[in-house]
Amino acid sequence: MAKKKKFDTNPLDPEFPEKAKQEAETTALPKNEFQTAEFPPASITEEETRRFNEANFTAYQAPFTGQNVPANYQTTKLYADTNQSSTRKVAKIGLPENILTALPYVPFFLGFISGLLILFLVPKSESKVRFHAAQGLAAHVAIFIISAILRGIDKVTDFADFGLLIFQVVTTIMLIIFAVKAWQGKPIHIESVSDLTDWLEDKIKPKE
Repeated sequence: MAKKKKFDTNPLDPEFPEKAKQEAETTALPKNEFQTAEFPPASITEEETRRFNEANFTAYQAPFTGQNVPANYQTTKLYADTNQSSTRKVAKIGLPENILTALPYVPFFLGFISGLLILFLVPKSESKVRFHAAQGLAAHVAIFIISAILRGIDKVTDFADFGLLIFQVVTTIMLIIFAVKAWQGKPIHIESVSDLTDWLEDKIKPKE
């Protein structure tokens, strides 16, 4: 018997090669009795995809200017829509909307009286006009109250007189700015008198 070498060992089953050979034999599969289905031809009513010619394609292109802006972009209609308040007449009064929204912010008693009259005359359907009337009236009421307090403090100290003068100048300028913005149709919201604005608009009802 031949002497085995030091590493001449086979860890596999001695019958493994024969078994592997038998398992590797190809088994023929039964013939498939079914045929592969084919897609039906396209319907004769199916339309072909529309192809753009060069004229149609370039009609949707605008010169590149660094921004994606349509070629026919115009702001004329938008500007006209935002300025309709200058031509639209308010019901039961006949004055333009922008004038009625600006009047309550006019300084001194003119704005105060205008706000009251508008709330009494303008119907509830004119919510924008009534809001500005109530807000302008609320601003005047707040100014009157603070001015009265400063006049009372003036009897105690001389600094209150100077403070009252500064307050009147600042509030007058503020009211003029509000009146101009309201006339231009720009939004105005005075947060400090918002509660009083809502109360005045709700409590002062228009006359039928």
